[in-house]
Amino acid sequence: MCANVRSDLKSDDTVELLRRARAGEHDALERLFDHHVPILRRWASGRMPRWARNADDTWDVVQETVVQTLKHIDTFEPRGVGALQAYLRRAVVNRIRNAIRRATIRPTATELPADLPNNDTSALDTVIRQQAKERYDAGLASLDPLERDALLGRIELGLSYSALAQALGKPSPDAARMTVARAMMKLSKAMNPP
Repeated sequence: MCANVRSDLKSDDTVELLRRARAGEHDALERLFDHHVPILRRWASGRMPRWARNADDTWDVVQETVVQTLKHIDTFEPRGVGALQAYLRRAVVNRIRNAIRRATIRPTATELPADLPNNDTSALDTVIRQQAKERYDAGLASLDPLERDALLGRIELGLSYSALAQALGKPSPDAARMTVARAMMKLSKAMNPP
């Protein structure tokens, strides 16, 4: 991107640059990029847990997200001052959540010991466990995405409330704790209907 591009945009400038970028002006798109990436990098710093990072760091995620988002800028409707920055932040949060999910799906490969005991379970135990898992999965699916992320982060990933607050974009660990508590109540009701 251009090194000598002005980065002190006002909201009117952003709206005008959006209009020009939609019209295909490459310079306008570069100015939007050069203005918003540094702000997002500062904001996103520390929001992705170390264990969820692959070869990418948070800055790479921010840059890739902005590039992908600005490619589809024609679908964005600015609805006030800071709307583009808020839109980009939401996109970054979604990318970070996806990175966290990917990190939990692909656990570190380890070899099993040759003398590992065989803990076969009965058919009844298997059926009961499967039914409980199906109720749990259905209960999770009934939650809204933020509640689902809160439960998965806390219960399945074991995140602290502080780390969870960062991952969810919550203002404090107590706000993350309340989100988890509300989600847990909803999950319990969904898994155990009256």
